[in-house]
Amino acid sequence: MIVWNRRSFLRAASAVSAGTMIPGMHLLAAQESEPGKPVAANDHIQIALIGAGGQGMGDTKSAVQVPGVKLVAVADCYNGRLARSKELWGDDIFTTRDYNEILARKDIDAVIIGTPDHWHKQASIDSMKAGKDVYCEKPMIHLYSDGPEMIEAAKSTKRILQIGSQRVSSVIYAKAKELLQAGAIGKLNAVTAYWDRNSAMGAWDYTIPPDASPETCDWPRFLGTAPKIEFNAEHFFQWRKWKAYGSGVAGDLFVHLFSGTHFVTGSHGPVRGMATGALRYWKDGRDVDDVMLGLFDYREGFNLSLRVNFVNGGAESEALVFTGDEGTIEIGWTGLTVTRVPREAAPGYTIETFPLATQKEIRDAYEKKYPPHSGENSLGSSEKYVAPKGYSDSYDHFKNFFDSVRTRKQPVEDAVFGYRAAGAALLANRSAEKGEVVHWDPDAMKLV
Repeated sequence: MIVWNRRSFLRAASAVSAGTMIPGMHLLAAQESEPGKPVAANDHIQIALIGAGGQGMGDTKSAVQVPGVKLVAVADCYNGRLARSKELWGDDIFTTRDYNEILARKDIDAVIIGTPDHWHKQASIDSMKAGKDVYCEKPMIHLYSDGPEMIEAAKSTKRILQIGSQRVSSVIYAKAKELLQAGAIGKLNAVTAYWDRNSAMGAWDYTIPPDASPETCDWPRFLGTAPKIEFNAEHFFQWRKWKAYGSGVAGDLFVHLFSGTHFVTGSHGPVRGMATGALRYWKDGRDVDDVMLGLFDYREGFNLSLRVNFVNGGAESEALVFTGDEGTIEIGWTGLTVTRVPREAAPGYTIETFPLATQKEIRDAYEKKYPPHSGENSLGSSEKYVAPKGYSDSYDHFKNFFDSVRTRKQPVEDAVFGYRAAGAALLANRSAEKGEVVHWDPDAMKLV
């Protein structure tokens, strides 16, 4: 069996692109991107970005690669990001601090919301009520009360609301779902998932620009419903480090792992969870943990174990491992490995401590019941599936979103799916804070 990491994958991808294949490795088929297909003038989608931080700008760079999509406006609370938006997408881009000016425009069909978590609900509902379809970054909610309001707004306005956990559109996760449903690893018993980081940027210690001030930053607008405090550049540019604006490692990273687990298994979510965490290293004034562990029970008959560690001593790493009674499926950065280990027909025996006569009696009966070599299938097999070179699940997620905008069909990650993933993630925060097991109804989407 080959041990795969990001570097070995890149070498393998180069080999694949050169027309060769490593034995046991399969190239996954990407969704058709239709790069050469013209889009009718009346089928163009004009979008706006609300919240032009790193995630918002990254989302927009993926979105505008989809044929027939054009960015026309950007809203952000920092002047520098508005200036950068014009550098990236042209001087004709309309920019504003107030996203309501964007929502008032009739030439905008959809918006991308990349704001801090505590603005997701209000910006999404305002956008849908203004007739815009919405791509909202994960986690969908900051508070549990946000979810039902967002779901109801999507229903009442008949707008498309897609949440931004891109692995729901990934060919890698689609393959894992196919393999699991086909019984490749037997009955699923456990899922283990982790996302570890070892850098300041990975721990949200983002760069603060030298011109950060109440003049260049719309501090009151940024605060919104958060507690009113004096201007603080760290809170503004590194907002994930505080509960008032973000949802900690659970909302940033657990939610991705929940989304992937729910998509592959088809589950609505856990019925109970418990978590513990601590601030071990990044003691810089933040009030969220940098290490968190969680355990969750699913009524489908499996358990989920999650971990995020920002004090990791190695390279950044992420994986989901689905363990069945006949093998495992491990999903990594750029592919997955399925390892099949069928259950042995012969259970084996331990007889060395018995008298020789008893050993012979047991051995004779065993060999009569289990013919020789009946346990040889325990060696198992392993196969690797890799995404095409340059594959982007973010692109596919936006392509799926814009397909929904055009067809008015529900998106691959609608508000209900997004709420169930985020609601499960926030169980971890609640459990860690209260020091107790927290119960959740994944169908009714309510705390019990």
